[in-house]
Amino acid sequence: MKTKQIVRELEDAVRRMGLHVRFEQGNFRGGYCKVDDEEVVVLNKRHPPEAHLAVLAEALRELPVETVYLRPAVRKALEAAWARRATVEVEEGEDG
Repeated sequence: MKTKQIVRELEDAVRRMGLHVRFEQGNFRGGYCKVDDEEVVVLNKRHPPEAHLAVLAEALRELPVETVYLRPAVRKALEAAWARRATVEVEEGEDG
């Protein structure tokens, strides 16, 4: 499954959990946040799908992802993104 399709399906999962997905441009990475009382995942429209996947995966770590159905290929990509992030966190911890 292509990264763009995985990103679209993860965006849909976020929306099914009641959050909004916004595409903005600027000098930021993106992520999950609350604006007033609204929960939002903001993606930088200038970034490639791989970056969107990483941002969505990080946001979904904080959300009840088990409450929505994800196709097996999407869930596998999400879990792989989580594993990559965990590896980076361990490596950063070793440097500090």
